[in-house]
Amino acid sequence: MLQTINSYVAIGDSFSEGLMDHDPDEENRFRGWADRLAWMLTESPAGSPDLSYANLAIRGRLLDRIVDEQVPKALEIKPDLVSFCAGGNDCLRPKADIDDLANQFERAVIALRESGIEVLMCNGFDTEIASPLIRAVRPRVGIYNAHLWTIAQRHGCHMIDVWGLRSLYADEMWADDRIHLSPAGHDLVARQALATLESGHSLPVKGFAMPARPTRAIRDVMSEESRWAKDFFAPWVGRRLRGQSSGDRLGAKLPTLTRLRPPEAGDPVDDGGVAHD
Repeated sequence: MLQTINSYVAIGDSFSEGLMDHDPDEENRFRGWADRLAWMLTESPAGSPDLSYANLAIRGRLLDRIVDEQVPKALEIKPDLVSFCAGGNDCLRPKADIDDLANQFERAVIALRESGIEVLMCNGFDTEIASPLIRAVRPRVGIYNAHLWTIAQRHGCHMIDVWGLRSLYADEMWADDRIHLSPAGHDLVARQALATLESGHSLPVKGFAMPARPTRAIRDVMSEESRWAKDFFAPWVGRRLRGQSSGDRLGAKLPTLTRLRPPEAGDPVDDGGVAHD
């Protein structure tokens, strides 16, 4: 049975950083599903009003850097819960060794679980209806997901099943770049994560079919594809050719445990060293 979550750390890449989900309260910062989940936990039976939260995720990170840089920090903080969602950027690379990725991921999970930390995992998106260039990674993501389910079951981890969350594939759930989620998409994943933590079961999902999409004229499709390739795909390819990542010069947006809600009147002043906003 899941113990009360008093502290939570998110590790990973742009998915957990919350890219494309702008924080209305702070310029140049994002508020993604992990941030939303942290706030939800302050009002959930699975969490606590005193919950403290850190987000170490950085956009563009490959799995090896997440394991080398973020996992040790999470182990040092030793929160009650770590969400560990990573490997998507690796799967985009044609030469990725999916079995080796799974081995790296599992070794990190073992370290977290041996420290007594609950682990919340997330499988990869289904790219069936993505642009052809992104759709090509579907077989690799499918194999990686099979590994992740095995790892989760083997080590008693919680799993957010975004592959099977069919409502997540409606147009309004995705940002203009078609790779990252919109605010609505991040909110849906956060609610799915909370349901998984509270009850051990995901939100009800029916069937395998993707949401219906409106028919568009060929001219409109070609225009949209050209604009997408120019605005999003070409810059991504340019960074790959230069050996750069979108997050190379960035640090974690919330590197230390931070209490989300201010203490109520009469609460003890000593909070064990947890930072406050």
